Amino acid sequence: MSDIQIMITILCALGATVITRFLPYILFPEGCAVPKFVQYLGRFLAPAVFGLLVVYCLRNVDLVTAFAAGGSHGIPEIAALLVVTVSFIWKRSMMLSMAAGTVLYMFLVQVVF
Repeated sequence: MSDIQIMITILCALGATVITRFLPYILFPEGCAVPKFVQYLGRFLAPAVFGLLVVYCLRNVDLVTAFAAGGSHGIPEIAALLVVTVSFIWKRSMMLSMAAGTVLYMFLVQVVF
């Protein structure tokens, strides 16, 4: 890339970042009511995204192979999913749950299986 192209790329990234950071304050100034649809999205969009991530992560897990004799495919994923679920119910901390599940999954994949 030339210097001009690098500068244009940086300015585009800067502009996109500034717009996404300040647009909510411009659209919904303090003291004005936030529309019900935006409140609905704020409440339900994050859990929906995490649900999609769970489906994406488990898309290749075959439960028949996972529990068959000698098969280990799917066991790290299922174990990590259980750790995430139990730790979230126990502590109600999304960051702790994701970290615990990730650490367990990586340990199982790199060391055990």
